[in-house]
Amino acid sequence: MAVHGRHSKVLPSELNKVCPEREDSSSVHPMKMSDFEVVPNLQQSSSSISRSRRKAHFPSGNNEKENLISWIPENIRKKECVHFVESSQTSDSGRTVCECGYLREQHLEDAVKTPLFLGKEWDPRRHIQEMPTDAFGDIHFAGLGQKMGKYVRVSSDTPPRVIYHLMTQHWGLDAPNLLISVTGGAKNFIMKPRLKNIFRQGLVKVAQTTGAWIITGGSHAGVMKQVGEAVRDFILNCSYKEAEIVTIGIATWGTVYNRDSLICPMGGFPAEYVLDEENQGSLSCLDSNHSHFILVDDGTHGRYGVEIPLRTRLEKFISEQTKVKGGVAIKIPIVCVVLEGGPGTLDTIYNAITNGTPCVVVEGSGRVADVIAQVANLPVPKITIALIRKKLSVLFHDTYELFTEGKLVEWTKKIQDIVRSQHLLTIFREGKYGQQDVDVAILQALFKASQNQDHFGRENWDHQLKLAVAWNRVDIARSEIFTDDHEWKPTDLHPVMAAALISNKPEFVKLFLEQGVRLKEFVTWDTLIYLYNNMASSCLFHSKLQKVLLEETENTAVSKMPRIQLHHVSQVLRELLGHSTQPLYPKPKHVERPRLSVPVPHIKLNVHGSSLRSLYKRSAGRVTFSMDPVRDLLIWAVVQNRQELAEIIWAQSQDCMAAALACSKILKELAKEEEDTDTTDEMLALAEQYENKAIGVFTDCYRKDEERAQKLLIRVSEAWGKTTCLQLALEAKNMNFVAHGGVQAFLTKVWWGKLCIDNGLWRVIACMLFFPLLYTSLITFREKKLQPMNCLTRFRAFFTAPVVIFHMNILSYFTFLLLFAYVLMVDFQPLPSWWEYLIYFWLFSLVCEETRQLLYDPDGLGVLKMASLYFKDFWNKLDVCAIVVFITGLTCRLIPSTLYPGRIILSLAFIIFCLRLMHIFTVSRTLGPKIIIVKRMMKDVFFFLFLLAVWVVSFGVAKQAILIHNEERVEWLFRGVVYHSYLTIFGQIPSYIDGVNFNIDQCSPNGTDPYKPKCPETNEDNKKPIFPEWLTVILLCLYLLFTNILLLNLLIAMFNYTFQQVQAHTDQIWKFQRHDLIEEYHGRPPAPPPFILLNHLQLLVRRVLLCRPATRHKQLKEKLEKNEEAALLSWEMYLKENYLQHQQCQEKQNTEQKIRDIAQRVDVLAELLGLDRVKRTGLVEQRLIALEDQVHQSAKALRWIMQALQGNGFTSEEDMPPLASSRTSEVKELDLEEKPEEKQPPYHVLSRNLIYPGSHTIRFPVPDEKVPWEVDFQLYDPPAYSADHKDTAVQDPFNLSLESLLKINYNAMDGLIDRQSFHGLYAVQDGLPLNPMGRTGLRSRGRLHRFGPNHALHPVVTRWRRNLDGSIIRKSLKKMLEVLVAQYPLSDVWALPGGSLEPGETLPLKLKWILRREFWPQFQNLLKQGTEIHKGYLDDPRNTDNAWVETVAVSIHFDSQNDVQMKRLNSFLQGCDPELCIRWQVLDRRMPLHTNHKLLLYKVSTLLGAYY
Repeated sequence: MAVHGRHSKVLPSELNKVCPEREDSSSVHPMKMSDFEVVPNLQQSSSSISRSRRKAHFPSGNNEKENLISWIPENIRKKECVHFVESSQTSDSGRTVCECGYLREQHLEDAVKTPLFLGKEWDPRRHIQEMPTDAFGDIHFAGLGQKMGKYVRVSSDTPPRVIYHLMTQHWGLDAPNLLISVTGGAKNFIMKPRLKNIFRQGLVKVAQTTGAWIITGGSHAGVMKQVGEAVRDFILNCSYKEAEIVTIGIATWGTVYNRDSLICPMGGFPAEYVLDEENQGSLSCLDSNHSHFILVDDGTHGRYGVEIPLRTRLEKFISEQTKVKGGVAIKIPIVCVVLEGGPGTLDTIYNAITNGTPCVVVEGSGRVADVIAQVANLPVPKITIALIRKKLSVLFHDTYELFTEGKLVEWTKKIQDIVRSQHLLTIFREGKYGQQDVDVAILQALFKASQNQDHFGRENWDHQLKLAVAWNRVDIARSEIFTDDHEWKPTDLHPVMAAALISNKPEFVKLFLEQGVRLKEFVTWDTLIYLYNNMASSCLFHSKLQKVLLEETENTAVSKMPRIQLHHVSQVLRELLGHSTQPLYPKPKHVERPRLSVPVPHIKLNVHGSSLRSLYKRSAGRVTFSMDPVRDLLIWAVVQNRQELAEIIWAQSQDCMAAALACSKILKELAKEEEDTDTTDEMLALAEQYENKAIGVFTDCYRKDEERAQKLLIRVSEAWGKTTCLQLALEAKNMNFVAHGGVQAFLTKVWWGKLCIDNGLWRVIACMLFFPLLYTSLITFREKKLQPMNCLTRFRAFFTAPVVIFHMNILSYFTFLLLFAYVLMVDFQPLPSWWEYLIYFWLFSLVCEETRQLLYDPDGLGVLKMASLYFKDFWNKLDVCAIVVFITGLTCRLIPSTLYPGRIILSLAFIIFCLRLMHIFTVSRTLGPKIIIVKRMMKDVFFFLFLLAVWVVSFGVAKQAILIHNEERVEWLFRGVVYHSYLTIFGQIPSYIDGVNFNIDQCSPNGTDPYKPKCPETNEDNKKPIFPEWLTVILLCLYLLFTNILLLNLLIAMFNYTFQQVQAHTDQIWKFQRHDLIEEYHGRPPAPPPFILLNHLQLLVRRVLLCRPATRHKQLKEKLEKNEEAALLSWEMYLKENYLQHQQCQEKQNTEQKIRDIAQRVDVLAELLGLDRVKRTGLVEQRLIALEDQVHQSAKALRWIMQALQGNGFTSEEDMPPLASSRTSEVKELDLEEKPEEKQPPYHVLSRNLIYPGSHTIRFPVPDEKVPWEVDFQLYDPPAYSADHKDTAVQDPFNLSLESLLKINYNAMDGLIDRQSFHGLYAVQDGLPLNPMGRTGLRSRGRLHRFGPNHALHPVVTRWRRNLDGSIIRKSLKKMLEVLVAQYPLSDVWALPGGSLEPGETLPLKLKWILRREFWPQFQNLLKQGTEIHKGYLDDPRNTDNAWVETVAVSIHFDSQNDVQMKRLNSFLQGCDPELCIRWQVLDRRMPLHTNHKLLLYKVSTLLGAYY
């Protein structure tokens, strides 16, 4: 088979065109990306590519291509072999190849010429050079539809930051919230169909819900193929928007089949790639279901595993990046998922565990995964070489013979170390986490690793909560974070609460409220500003805010756009709620800004570059503005149309009815301006829901107490701009709410004033006409004080009732119209009569009343606003029109020359005054809806006339042009075109349109007679018409067909639709519009025109002379006392809770909800039934199994006895059967799985870590069973390593020559060096001491200074943790300690203040760094007074076979907080290095401390009886 992948003449020429600045140097001097301190063009490219273009993963614009073509060759390299050295091996086709694996012609031209300085032996460090990459762009898989991906060929030495920059800045990928590294078998393997489906669904679910990147090997085989098919199945079942799963394949360039099609020096856009599995041979094809490919090149061909180091570095680099997600800044977590796999997979798992990466091993997938899964729950000492050999023989039966004894030892050691890190290892077993819960297993693995990670204080819990919020997994937060292990303070949750709000995660907001977050403490002035500044830019409310800011910028002539402040928000809200409301947020002064201060611990949280930490660091100051936090958050959620979030917040509100109505109003106003129809429908639906909420709460209130419920309607709500619930409902046109029986009962009560509502209308009219009847029992009043017959207030109470005022105005208006008609028809003289003067006076009173209505401003809205509100009413427009027409006619009437036109205009005014009567009938339940129908039909007629005009004009012009020649009279043109055509619709067909009925006497031949139309075209001889009669008849028939039949029936249908629509809501519409009439006459002066002028005079005196402001009647708007208002709101909130509970009960009773609940219970039951066998069978079944095994064992024993007796003697070569059966062992093993041992390991563990610290030396693997020197271990051949400490004068020899070793005096004082062990005499072999604790896998002294014991001192300085009042803090009923710890330079972890003792010294050097010199003697006295807690061997990673650490740990405890020695110690603490950190830290088992130091802390806490 031919080798693919290179073109010898491409790179030197074409790539230099892309990167001309490298033309001279790239071919001569090998350059590596690691040599560059700064990557070129990184800053430039990040600014040139807009972040907004990341919506699509694959940008295809010219700018992106040009940017990639220029940036990639400058920053990303490939590797080429520059020296051909013939290899002993041949290619698949039998041709000669180089040591790099490529053919001769696939090398560069100069590679065949052998430079002398390169030598004859092939060395990749000298013979492989880097040069600009020649393969990048878009990859299209031929024959697989529109599948498109990104690819790039990179050098194996490429810095990870360059690749990450490429992916995020140029490929348009958003930084991941989680990195899932999938590893395992590289060849195709068989998985159970059920397990395969579970794995695929779970992997894709966790990637899709958390926004993760999935990283695999990228080839179309093995686990990579499984991942690709999982992504493919998900994409096929989802829309494109949902199917954005980033799957990155990192493969070796030299093993990719058909890679020559990817080579394109100028970039492939796209490059066609053929997936050909049949001919790939030993190479592999790329998987078509991956979205991105990073092809790692080391200059060789056909060598697998090249990409592993770069993949490891890239994953580590990404995991160190910080991602801001949902307002939370977190480091990107990484998890390793393992399926099947071979030796390489085991190394990957071991390296991941060593680096602290959690691993999820899928049991049942085969080979390595199953080996680890089957021994994961066993105690580490039980994992022996024999057990691993047995497992490998079963699971690796095809390749078992390849495992040497040394390889078995290595596997055993690595598996022991993996199992020992239980907090990083998660085994996914089918049925343990549910049938499809791989995603839960992955996330729980991360949380388990995070919970067991060393940390200070609550940092770790905060990190877990940040992960849960970023991933939007509230289920994980409930089960793993909010547990009894940690107590959360409400203030600790404030930053993540803000993040959950911004990222629209209602379930988390609900969870935080359940955990005690108080909105009154959470919502501050700065928090609200922060929330509004982080609104979604696509939100309509955000665009309205930007307009306000732009207007302010233009008005103030400021160049920079100001930040959003709450007075900007208030300005927009007032437009939405209506100007009848007051501003919700006042504009603060520059000196004093309203704020509420809440201290919150420092937690790093970022959103769009700003920090949340500052929001909760406010110093205690004065509160200049009282805020309603629930209202503020509710508005913030509603204006963004966040339904679930708004519902949760509304459930917390106190003034809930006003809040619901205000939300309904806001949403309806926003829906009018929203361009997206779907969003508009959602807003209107949500507005209706809030209206229903208000109705539901009011219904419960009205049933409980009618009077208090009606008081809620007119209560002035300070939180909502000093408006009322009734006013909000009217502004929002919430007809259902206004039509509620309780609201109508209140309106009826207002309508009747102080009269009883059961008074008949005839009684009221009778008392109006003859008022002495008031002092009889004909009329009854509601108030008892009005019941006495001689009460003078009865008269006032009767005539101030709106119902009486209304009927008196009707009587007055009819009188006016009758008098007006009489004057027009009977008494219209050149000089006005007294009756006519009375009409003028009457009209003047009407003008005064309209002026009063225009200027009446009890809420202080201003003249302009009142004018706009006045002219919004149709009847007010009609009144103004009638008055203007009347005044115009009056002006003409008073001028003698225009007397008759004046009478005509006054007649038109009379028509308009008569139309005004319809407003009076709106009070009628029968006629009111009919008037509404007429108004709606008028709109239909208006739009219908447009259609009709098209046909009328078109037919009229055509008819006029055909029949009559050059008609010049305009009035007759209008008659012929419009008037006659319009009358034709109703059957008046002109006679001259048909020659049969033509009469020349009825027209004027020349058009000279002004009273006759011009004659049609006629014959000059016989005066007969010559126009085409057939054409005019056809046009007439078509015209009548479309107008009479089509358009008129369309109009009837429109009227019918309008009638049915209004008729269906007749009652609601009438009840809603009834309020306007009641409010009008409720505030109207009691006297009817023209006597109303007396009331106007009274108002004028009160307003102008006495300067009293206008006041609204108490019955429609009432401000309550604080105590009364608080009690009323508490009552409303109580009934709101009842309403919500009732709604929940109704939802549970819903049939669909019942079905869902039953399905959930069935799933839980099925999960319980699917548990492992031991849990399912119970103790009784276990005992039956044990009994069955015993019977089986007895039968075997009897059989053996019989066979022995049948022999020649009483002995037998057959061994005695074991006492315990396999099934019993199986049960015991399952018991061990349930209760793993938690004892300390019997042998040193840290001293056997394979990677020796501070070097590249690898220890010889030593399993637990081979640690003791007494155990035979023939394979044991550890390497030797001794570090040269140039900074230390006293150290043992660097080499292991016998001559230098014999000079050392072991087990005694060797000069100043103490070589005696606390454990007694130790063995010495070949001049080297042996570690008393056993083998470590490394000879010589390593990084220690001396062979044998290296003595150290570790003082453990502690004190009690106390509150501010001095009391000791307890946890789990035990006192809590604080310990003195230090972090030394170049160290990532903290340690106890101590270390190795230099010869002749009593204090360690590291301790001297911490303490001042003058305090050293006093500290020695403290050591003498302390308690020795440990003396002997210390399990240290630096230990070797011939050198080890032995320490003395002394507990120094200060029991009193006033201890003089402790105060002196604190005063003498210092740091000789600025990077040296010293602190008192709370003692906890999860402190980021050296592992061996934690054992010492445990002993101290046990000694003092403290919490650990």
